[in-house]
Amino acid sequence: MASLPQDCNNGCLEECMGEAGSNPVMGTLKAKDLIITPATILKEKPDPNSVVFGTVFTDHMLTIEWSSEFGWEKPHIKPFQNLSLHPASSALHYAVELFEGMKAFRDVDNKIRLFRPNLNMDRMHRSALRATLPGFDKEELMECILQLVKLDQEWVPYSTSASLYIRPTLIGTEPSLGVKKPTKAMIFVILSPVGSYFSKETLNPVSLWANPKFVRAWKGGTGDCKMGGNYGSSLFAQCEAVENGCQQVLWLHGEDNQITEVGTMNLFLYWINEDGEEELATPPLDGIILPGVTRQSILDLARKWGEFKVSERYLTMGDLTTALEQNRVKEMFGSGTACIVCPVSDILYKGETLHIPSVENGTKLATRILDKLTDIQYGREESDWTIILS
Repeated sequence: MASLPQDCNNGCLEECMGEAGSNPVMGTLKAKDLIITPATILKEKPDPNSVVFGTVFTDHMLTIEWSSEFGWEKPHIKPFQNLSLHPASSALHYAVELFEGMKAFRDVDNKIRLFRPNLNMDRMHRSALRATLPGFDKEELMECILQLVKLDQEWVPYSTSASLYIRPTLIGTEPSLGVKKPTKAMIFVILSPVGSYFSKETLNPVSLWANPKFVRAWKGGTGDCKMGGNYGSSLFAQCEAVENGCQQVLWLHGEDNQITEVGTMNLFLYWINEDGEEELATPPLDGIILPGVTRQSILDLARKWGEFKVSERYLTMGDLTTALEQNRVKEMFGSGTACIVCPVSDILYKGETLHIPSVENGTKLATRILDKLTDIQYGREESDWTIILS
Protein backbone atom coordinates (compact mmCIF):
# COMPACT_ATOMS: atom_id res chain seq x y z
CA MET A 1 0.00 0.00 0.00
CA ALA A 2 1.33 3.44 -0.88
CA SER A 3 2.22 5.57 2.13
CA LEU A 4 0.67 8.94 2.84
CA PRO A 5 2.64 12.03 1.82
CA GLN A 6 5.06 13.11 4.52
CA ASP A 7 3.10 16.30 5.24
CA CYS A 8 -0.04 14.25 6.02
CA ASN A 9 0.70 13.08 9.57
CA ASN A 10 -1.78 12.22 12.28
CA GLY A 11 -2.62 15.88 12.71
CA CYS A 12 -3.31 16.40 9.03
CA LEU A 13 -7.09 16.63 9.32
CA GLU A 14 -6.90 19.22 12.05
CA GLU A 15 -4.31 21.17 10.09
CA CYS A 16 -6.25 20.98 6.83
CA MET A 17 -9.52 22.08 8.40
CA GLY A 18 -7.95 25.00 10.24
CA GLU A 19 -8.33 28.65 9.24
CA ALA A 20 -5.30 29.48 7.15
CA GLY A 21 -4.20 32.98 8.02
CA SER A 22 -5.48 32.70 11.61
CA ASN A 23 -1.93 32.70 12.94
CA PRO A 24 -1.21 36.34 13.89
CA VAL A 25 2.32 36.01 12.49
CA MET A 26 0.88 35.26 9.05
CA GLY A 27 -0.85 37.71 6.71
CA THR A 28 -4.62 37.85 6.95
CA LEU A 29 -6.93 38.88 4.13
CA LYS A 30 -7.95 42.48 4.78
CA ALA A 31 -10.01 44.65 2.44
CA LYS A 32 -8.39 47.79 3.89
CA ASP A 33 -5.09 46.64 2.34
CA LEU A 34 -6.63 46.58 -1.14
CA ILE A 35 -4.41 48.00 -3.87
CA ILE A 36 -6.23 49.38 -6.93
CA THR A 37 -4.43 49.86 -10.25
CA PRO A 38 -6.99 51.25 -12.72
CA ALA A 39 -6.90 50.24 -16.36
CA THR A 40 -5.74 52.99 -18.70
CA ILE A 41 -7.64 51.63 -21.70
CA LEU A 42 -11.32 50.73 -21.22
CA LYS A 43 -13.08 48.25 -23.47
CA GLU A 44 -16.35 48.81 -25.28
CA LYS A 45 -19.34 47.37 -23.46
CA PRO A 46 -21.25 44.75 -25.49
CA ASP A 47 -24.99 44.23 -25.79
CA PRO A 48 -25.56 41.71 -22.95
CA ASN A 49 -28.57 40.27 -24.73
CA SER A 50 -26.46 39.12 -27.67
CA VAL A 51 -23.23 38.09 -25.92
CA VAL A 52 -22.49 34.39 -25.41
CA PHE A 53 -22.41 33.52 -21.69
CA GLY A 54 -18.99 33.92 -20.13
CA THR A 55 -17.10 35.07 -23.24
CA VAL A 56 -16.75 38.83 -22.59
CA PHE A 57 -14.99 40.21 -19.52
CA THR A 58 -14.77 43.59 -17.80
CA ASP A 59 -11.78 45.92 -17.51
CA HIS A 60 -10.51 44.75 -14.12
CA MET A 61 -9.93 41.66 -11.98
CA LEU A 62 -9.08 40.92 -8.36
CA THR A 63 -6.12 38.74 -7.34
CA ILE A 64 -4.91 37.68 -3.89
CA GLU A 65 -1.84 35.49 -3.42
CA TRP A 66 -1.34 33.13 -0.45
CA SER A 67 1.52 31.04 0.86
CA SER A 68 1.86 28.84 3.92
CA GLU A 69 4.93 30.86 4.90
CA PHE A 70 3.47 34.36 4.76
CA GLY A 71 -0.32 33.89 4.62
CA TRP A 72 -2.47 36.20 2.50
CA GLU A 73 -0.76 39.01 0.64
CA LYS A 74 -2.45 42.33 -0.05
CA PRO A 75 -5.44 42.03 -2.39
CA HIS A 76 -4.95 43.74 -5.73
CA ILE A 77 -7.47 45.02 -8.27
CA LYS A 78 -5.67 45.38 -11.58
CA PRO A 79 -6.43 45.56 -15.31
CA PHE A 80 -7.87 42.29 -16.66
CA GLN A 81 -4.96 40.14 -17.83
CA ASN A 82 -3.68 36.60 -18.18
CA LEU A 83 -2.44 34.75 -15.12
CA SER A 84 1.19 33.68 -14.80
CA LEU A 85 1.39 30.15 -13.36
CA HIS A 86 4.17 27.68 -12.82
CA PRO A 87 3.66 24.76 -15.25
CA ALA A 88 3.56 22.33 -12.29
CA SER A 89 0.82 24.25 -10.44
CA SER A 90 -1.41 21.79 -8.59
CA ALA A 91 -4.58 23.31 -10.06
CA LEU A 92 -3.41 22.31 -13.53
CA HIS A 93 -2.45 18.74 -12.68
CA TYR A 94 -4.66 17.62 -9.79
CA ALA A 95 -7.68 19.95 -9.99
CA VAL A 96 -6.87 21.59 -6.65
CA GLU A 97 -9.28 24.44 -7.29
CA LEU A 98 -12.84 25.65 -6.81
CA PHE A 99 -15.07 28.50 -7.89
CA GLU A 100 -18.28 30.37 -7.18
CA GLY A 101 -20.91 32.02 -9.33
CA MET A 102 -23.11 34.97 -8.40
CA LYS A 103 -24.52 38.09 -10.02
CA ALA A 104 -24.79 41.85 -9.67
CA PHE A 105 -28.04 43.45 -10.85
CA ARG A 106 -28.89 47.04 -11.79
CA ASP A 107 -32.25 47.70 -10.17
CA VAL A 108 -35.16 49.87 -11.23
CA ASP A 109 -33.65 52.84 -9.34
CA ASN A 110 -30.22 52.39 -10.98
CA LYS A 111 -28.73 50.93 -7.81
CA ILE A 112 -26.52 47.84 -8.03
CA ARG A 113 -27.51 44.82 -5.95
CA LEU A 114 -25.97 41.44 -5.15
CA PHE A 115 -28.23 38.51 -4.25
CA ARG A 116 -27.40 36.59 -1.04
CA PRO A 117 -23.61 36.72 -1.62
CA ASN A 118 -23.00 35.58 1.96
CA LEU A 119 -24.25 32.12 0.96
CA ASN A 120 -21.72 32.02 -1.87
CA MET A 121 -18.92 32.99 0.51
CA ASP A 122 -20.02 30.29 2.98
CA ARG A 123 -19.98 27.65 0.24
CA MET A 124 -16.67 28.86 -1.16
CA HIS A 125 -15.07 28.58 2.27
CA ARG A 126 -16.43 25.05 2.80
CA SER A 127 -15.15 24.03 -0.63
CA ALA A 128 -11.73 25.50 0.16
CA LEU A 129 -11.36 23.44 3.32
CA ARG A 130 -12.43 20.28 1.48
CA ALA A 131 -9.80 20.95 -1.21
CA THR A 132 -7.06 21.60 1.43
CA LEU A 133 -6.86 25.16 0.13
CA PRO A 134 -6.47 28.05 2.59
CA GLY A 135 -9.40 29.46 4.51
CA PHE A 136 -10.11 33.18 4.39
CA ASP A 137 -12.19 35.86 6.06
CA LYS A 138 -15.46 35.69 4.13
CA GLU A 139 -16.55 39.25 4.92
CA GLU A 140 -13.19 40.71 3.91
CA LEU A 141 -13.20 38.83 0.60
CA MET A 142 -16.76 39.97 -0.04
CA GLU A 143 -15.74 43.58 0.55
CA CYS A 144 -12.90 43.20 -1.99
CA ILE A 145 -15.39 41.79 -4.51
CA LEU A 146 -17.75 44.71 -3.89
CA GLN A 147 -14.91 47.12 -4.60
CA LEU A 148 -14.21 45.32 -7.87
CA VAL A 149 -17.86 45.53 -8.91
CA LYS A 150 -17.92 49.20 -7.91
CA LEU A 151 -14.89 49.94 -10.10
CA ASP A 152 -16.51 48.13 -13.06
CA GLN A 153 -20.07 49.20 -12.27
CA GLU A 154 -20.65 50.56 -15.79
CA TRP A 155 -20.42 46.93 -16.93
CA VAL A 156 -23.55 46.07 -14.93
CA PRO A 157 -26.15 46.16 -17.72
CA TYR A 158 -28.72 48.94 -17.76
CA SER A 159 -31.42 46.31 -17.98
CA THR A 160 -33.83 44.49 -15.70
CA SER A 161 -33.25 41.22 -17.54
CA ALA A 162 -29.45 41.14 -17.86
CA SER A 163 -26.80 41.14 -15.12
CA LEU A 164 -23.07 41.02 -14.34
CA TYR A 165 -21.82 37.52 -13.57
CA ILE A 166 -19.19 37.32 -10.81
CA ARG A 167 -16.75 34.39 -10.80
CA PRO A 168 -14.55 34.09 -7.67
CA THR A 169 -11.99 31.30 -8.05
CA LEU A 170 -9.43 29.75 -5.69
CA ILE A 171 -6.62 27.67 -7.14
CA GLY A 172 -3.64 25.78 -5.81
CA THR A 173 -0.41 27.16 -7.29
CA GLU A 174 1.96 24.68 -5.61
CA PRO A 175 4.94 24.47 -8.03
CA SER A 176 5.41 20.73 -7.63
CA LEU A 177 4.18 17.49 -9.17
CA GLY A 178 3.83 15.95 -5.72
CA VAL A 179 0.28 15.10 -4.73
CA LYS A 180 0.03 17.09 -1.51
CA LYS A 181 -1.64 19.94 0.26
CA PRO A 182 -0.54 23.12 -1.54
CA THR A 183 1.75 25.64 0.13
CA LYS A 184 0.81 28.32 -2.42
CA ALA A 185 -2.59 29.43 -3.67
CA MET A 186 -4.38 32.31 -5.33
CA ILE A 187 -7.86 33.81 -5.28
CA PHE A 188 -8.88 35.64 -8.42
CA VAL A 189 -12.23 37.19 -9.35
CA ILE A 190 -13.37 38.05 -12.86
CA LEU A 191 -16.60 39.65 -14.09
CA SER A 192 -18.66 39.00 -17.22
CA PRO A 193 -21.87 40.70 -18.45
CA VAL A 194 -24.61 38.19 -19.29
CA GLY A 195 -28.07 38.42 -20.78
CA SER A 196 -31.31 36.79 -19.76
CA TYR A 197 -31.38 32.98 -19.81
CA PHE A 198 -34.94 32.96 -21.16
CA SER A 199 -36.88 34.96 -23.70
CA LYS A 200 -39.43 37.39 -22.32
CA GLU A 201 -42.33 35.33 -23.56
CA THR A 202 -41.84 31.99 -21.85
CA LEU A 203 -39.77 29.63 -19.76
CA ASN A 204 -38.16 27.27 -22.23
CA PRO A 205 -38.44 23.65 -21.01
CA VAL A 206 -35.59 21.18 -21.44
CA SER A 207 -35.44 17.46 -22.15
CA LEU A 208 -33.29 15.20 -19.99
CA TRP A 209 -31.27 12.03 -20.56
CA ALA A 210 -31.29 9.71 -17.55
CA ASN A 211 -28.79 6.87 -17.68
CA PRO A 212 -27.36 5.37 -14.47
CA LYS A 213 -24.10 4.35 -16.15
CA PHE A 214 -22.77 7.84 -15.38
CA VAL A 215 -22.66 9.25 -11.83
CA ARG A 216 -22.11 12.92 -10.98
CA ALA A 217 -21.18 12.43 -7.32
CA TRP A 218 -20.99 9.83 -4.56
CA LYS A 219 -21.03 9.67 -0.77
CA GLY A 220 -17.74 10.84 0.67
CA GLY A 221 -16.83 12.67 -2.54
CA THR A 222 -16.95 16.35 -3.44
CA GLY A 223 -20.42 16.61 -4.96
CA ASP A 224 -21.43 19.16 -2.33
CA CYS A 225 -18.50 21.43 -3.25
CA LYS A 226 -18.25 23.74 -6.25
CA MET A 227 -15.10 22.30 -7.76
CA GLY A 228 -14.20 22.38 -11.43
CA GLY A 229 -13.51 18.64 -11.50
CA ASN A 230 -17.19 17.99 -10.89
CA TYR A 231 -18.02 19.83 -14.10
CA GLY A 232 -15.20 18.70 -16.38
CA SER A 233 -16.02 15.06 -15.67
CA SER A 234 -19.66 15.66 -16.64
CA LEU A 235 -18.96 16.74 -20.21
CA PHE A 236 -18.80 13.26 -21.73
CA ALA A 237 -22.25 12.39 -20.39
CA GLN A 238 -23.58 15.75 -21.58
CA CYS A 239 -22.31 14.99 -25.09
CA GLU A 240 -24.02 11.61 -25.00
CA ALA A 241 -27.25 13.25 -23.88
CA VAL A 242 -27.13 15.54 -26.93
CA GLU A 243 -26.41 12.56 -29.19
CA ASN A 244 -29.59 10.99 -27.81
CA GLY A 245 -31.64 14.08 -28.62
CA CYS A 246 -31.72 15.54 -25.10
CA GLN A 247 -30.48 18.87 -23.83
CA GLN A 248 -29.30 18.00 -20.32
CA VAL A 249 -28.33 15.05 -18.13
CA LEU A 250 -30.54 13.89 -15.27
CA TRP A 251 -28.02 12.51 -12.81
CA LEU A 252 -29.05 9.33 -11.01
CA HIS A 253 -27.44 7.64 -8.03
CA GLY A 254 -27.58 4.25 -6.35
CA GLU A 255 -29.26 0.94 -7.11
CA ASP A 256 -32.70 2.53 -6.82
CA ASN A 257 -31.82 5.29 -9.33
CA GLN A 258 -32.24 8.23 -7.01
CA ILE A 259 -32.86 11.53 -8.78
CA THR A 260 -30.13 14.00 -7.78
CA GLU A 261 -29.38 16.95 -10.06
CA VAL A 262 -30.08 18.05 -13.62
CA GLY A 263 -27.13 19.27 -15.68
CA THR A 264 -25.44 21.83 -13.42
CA MET A 265 -28.67 22.60 -11.55
CA ASN A 266 -30.50 21.44 -8.46
CA LEU A 267 -33.84 19.71 -9.14
CA PHE A 268 -37.37 20.21 -7.82
CA LEU A 269 -40.50 18.07 -8.24
CA TYR A 270 -43.90 19.67 -7.66
CA TRP A 271 -46.46 16.87 -7.36
CA ILE A 272 -49.14 15.10 -5.38
CA ASN A 273 -47.08 12.71 -3.28
CA GLU A 274 -47.81 9.11 -2.25
CA ASP A 275 -49.93 10.34 0.66
CA GLY A 276 -52.10 12.58 -1.50
CA GLU A 277 -50.36 15.77 -0.34
CA GLU A 278 -49.45 18.67 -2.59
CA GLU A 279 -45.67 18.81 -2.24
CA LEU A 280 -42.58 20.57 -3.53
CA ALA A 281 -39.69 18.16 -3.07
CA THR A 282 -35.96 18.31 -3.74
CA PRO A 283 -33.18 15.84 -2.87
CA PRO A 284 -31.57 16.37 0.56
CA LEU A 285 -28.10 17.75 1.17
CA ASP A 286 -26.54 14.38 1.98
CA GLY A 287 -23.08 15.09 0.59
CA ILE A 288 -23.74 14.47 -3.11
CA ILE A 289 -25.99 17.48 -3.72
CA LEU A 290 -24.59 20.98 -4.27
CA PRO A 291 -26.17 23.41 -1.77
CA GLY A 292 -27.31 25.92 -4.38
CA VAL A 293 -28.15 29.49 -3.39
CA THR A 294 -31.20 29.47 -5.67
CA ARG A 295 -32.19 26.08 -4.24
CA GLN A 296 -32.13 27.48 -0.72
CA SER A 297 -34.02 30.57 -1.80
CA ILE A 298 -36.80 28.49 -3.37
CA LEU A 299 -37.11 26.41 -0.21
CA ASP A 300 -37.21 29.56 1.93
CA LEU A 301 -39.89 31.15 -0.25
CA ALA A 302 -42.09 28.06 -0.44
CA ARG A 303 -41.92 27.50 3.30
CA LYS A 304 -42.81 31.13 3.91
CA TRP A 305 -45.82 30.82 1.59
CA GLY A 306 -47.04 27.81 3.57
CA GLU A 307 -49.42 26.71 0.81
CA PHE A 308 -48.12 23.18 0.30
CA LYS A 309 -45.71 20.71 1.84
CA VAL A 310 -42.04 21.50 1.26
CA SER A 311 -39.61 18.59 1.62
CA GLU A 312 -35.97 17.72 1.24
CA ARG A 313 -36.31 14.02 0.54
CA TYR A 314 -35.09 11.20 -1.65
CA LEU A 315 -36.87 10.72 -4.96
CA THR A 316 -36.31 7.79 -7.32
CA MET A 317 -37.13 7.19 -10.95
CA GLY A 318 -39.59 4.58 -9.71
CA ASP A 319 -41.38 7.24 -7.66
CA LEU A 320 -41.52 9.50 -10.68
CA THR A 321 -42.73 6.92 -13.21
CA THR A 322 -45.48 5.78 -10.83
CA ALA A 323 -46.56 9.36 -10.23
CA LEU A 324 -46.67 10.03 -13.96
CA GLU A 325 -48.79 6.93 -14.55
CA GLN A 326 -51.21 8.18 -11.88
CA ASN A 327 -51.23 11.79 -13.18
CA ARG A 328 -49.80 13.15 -9.93
CA VAL A 329 -46.95 15.22 -11.40
CA LYS A 330 -47.56 18.97 -11.75
CA GLU A 331 -44.13 20.40 -12.62
CA MET A 332 -40.46 19.53 -12.56
CA PHE A 333 -37.75 22.18 -12.84
CA GLY A 334 -34.06 22.80 -12.30
CA SER A 335 -32.71 25.77 -10.37
CA GLY A 336 -29.46 27.68 -10.52
CA THR A 337 -27.76 31.06 -10.73
CA ALA A 338 -27.81 31.23 -14.54
CA CYS A 339 -31.47 30.41 -15.15
CA ILE A 340 -33.10 30.72 -11.68
CA VAL A 341 -35.62 28.07 -12.77
CA CYS A 342 -35.73 25.84 -15.85
CA PRO A 343 -38.79 23.62 -16.50
CA VAL A 344 -38.41 19.99 -17.55
CA SER A 345 -40.56 18.68 -20.40
CA ASP A 346 -39.32 15.12 -21.09
CA ILE A 347 -36.97 12.48 -19.68
CA LEU A 348 -35.43 9.72 -21.80
CA TYR A 349 -35.08 6.75 -19.43
CA LYS A 350 -34.44 3.10 -20.34
CA GLY A 351 -35.36 3.77 -23.98
CA GLU A 352 -38.69 5.36 -23.10
CA THR A 353 -39.59 9.04 -23.15
CA LEU A 354 -41.39 10.13 -19.99
CA HIS A 355 -43.37 13.31 -20.56
CA ILE A 356 -43.46 15.82 -17.70
CA PRO A 357 -46.59 18.01 -17.94
CA SER A 358 -44.84 21.21 -16.78
CA VAL A 359 -45.92 23.25 -19.80
CA GLU A 360 -49.46 21.84 -19.90
CA ASN A 361 -49.82 22.86 -16.26
CA GLY A 362 -48.68 26.37 -17.15
CA THR A 363 -45.33 26.21 -15.29
CA LYS A 364 -47.30 28.15 -12.69
CA LEU A 365 -45.03 27.46 -9.73
CA ALA A 366 -41.80 27.90 -11.70
CA THR A 367 -43.06 31.19 -13.11
CA ARG A 368 -44.16 32.38 -9.68
CA ILE A 369 -40.72 31.60 -8.24
CA LEU A 370 -38.96 33.28 -11.18
CA ASP A 371 -41.07 36.43 -10.83
CA LYS A 372 -40.56 36.60 -7.07
CA LEU A 373 -36.79 36.15 -7.16
CA THR A 374 -36.25 38.55 -10.06
CA ASP A 375 -38.42 41.15 -8.29
CA ILE A 376 -36.03 40.90 -5.34
CA GLN A 377 -32.88 40.87 -7.47
CA TYR A 378 -33.88 43.92 -9.51
CA GLY A 379 -35.21 45.89 -6.55
CA ARG A 380 -38.87 45.81 -7.45
CA GLU A 381 -39.31 44.30 -4.00
CA GLU A 382 -37.10 45.18 -1.05
CA SER A 383 -35.53 42.23 0.76
CA ASP A 384 -32.69 41.57 3.17
CA TRP A 385 -31.50 38.99 0.63
CA THR A 386 -29.86 41.75 -1.41
CA ILE A 387 -26.79 43.89 -0.68
CA ILE A 388 -26.83 47.33 -2.30
CA LEU A 389 -23.49 48.62 -3.56
CA SER A 390 -22.68 51.86 -1.75
